[in-house]
Amino acid sequence: MTSPKGKFVWYEYMGDDLQAAADFYSGVVGWSVKDSGMASFDYRIVAAGPAMVAGMMTVPDEARKMGARPSWMGYIWVEDVDAALPALRAAGGQVFKEPADIPGVGRFAVVGDPYGAAFMLFRDAGGDPPPPPAPETPGLVGWRELQAGDGERAFAFYSGLFGWKKESDFDMGPMGVYHIFNSAPGESGGMMTRTPQTPASFWLYYFNVEAIDAAAERVTARGGRIANGPVQVPTGQWIVQAFDPQGAMFALLAPKR
Repeated sequence: MTSPKGKFVWYEYMGDDLQAAADFYSGVVGWSVKDSGMASFDYRIVAAGPAMVAGMMTVPDEARKMGARPSWMGYIWVEDVDAALPALRAAGGQVFKEPADIPGVGRFAVVGDPYGAAFMLFRDAGGDPPPPPAPETPGLVGWRELQAGDGERAFAFYSGLFGWKKESDFDMGPMGVYHIFNSAPGESGGMMTRTPQTPASFWLYYFNVEAIDAAAERVTARGGRIANGPVQVPTGQWIVQAFDPQGAMFALLAPKR
């Protein structure tokens, strides 16, 4: 069996108003959102049909004091969270929250790459993650994109830690080179050096929808804002990049206009 090391296995939304976020994304992406059942902690589970996709929670006070704002985060699988930290630090990465256990779920740490883009390291308490649905399934994350301080060096950081493979480079002219990578079988993404207009490095996640124009209309009708698009990308798919009403950035990906 192929090791899930380096695979994105979960996504998490942190916001200021949990119910408002659940209502917004349910309406835009078509998810169902339900309470996780935790007695002392309000955590919501996001599902696309039978597939669990993500979680939602309020920005923790500890994170808020460190400047955290509403955002999406990705969890990357490692075999041992604690053992991964020395290599991450040696490669220039940062540790924002030391490893901790989620009882009955797994162990995680909040970390960042050398340019400050945050993500999670994670190891499930119950073993390897189950096989995911097909990557193009509506509601799933269909693409992952890093806006980095230096795209080439950022790829070296992630490939060194997780074994990611570069698939190709796409020359975008004045915007620079877009590095397309595979983080796991059937799981792809891209990274590039951020433009001067982009204030910080960050990961952006693209949620699959059936048609981009209708989805973009749902974004604005529910109080979100389109930042870019619709735009057709070289694969023939269509994208929009947007902000939700709480200021978290996300993106949508569709096979048709």
